[in-house]
Amino acid sequence: MHIDWTHFTPWPSLAGGIAIGLAAAAMILFNGRIAGISGILGGLLRAASGERGWRAAFVAGLVAAPLLGALAGWHAPPHIDAGWPTVIAAGFMVGVGTRYAGGCTSGHGVCGISRGALRSIAATATFMAAGFVTVFVLRHVLGG
Repeated sequence: MHIDWTHFTPWPSLAGGIAIGLAAAAMILFNGRIAGISGILGGLLRAASGERGWRAAFVAGLVAAPLLGALAGWHAPPHIDAGWPTVIAAGFMVGVGTRYAGGCTSGHGVCGISRGALRSIAATATFMAAGFVTVFVLRHVLGG
């Protein structure tokens, strides 16, 4: 096993994890809602009038945060080893999986597990297992 020490970033990763945890806790405490991205975004597309504001603010924050980080010099350019057809197919599969699982990785993994929800534990274990199998097959079976 090889560790890429150039891209090993424990402190920024810890800070990001803390920020996500605090945001999820604030969301449930002050809004009574789970901070699951798929539910927030999906609800924005079909929200009642009183629901649109906080959902739009949440999505705007998701877009603004990396832009502000880049302005502050924290920019880490993404590198994706896939073409647009693969990215689009993967996004579609994630969307379908999100519908079947009744939520996304953020909703189940961050919020559901912290509440001790068994369905979130099962969903997150399934997400992780699928990721492990996918990486194994792509890197060790297909040699990618």
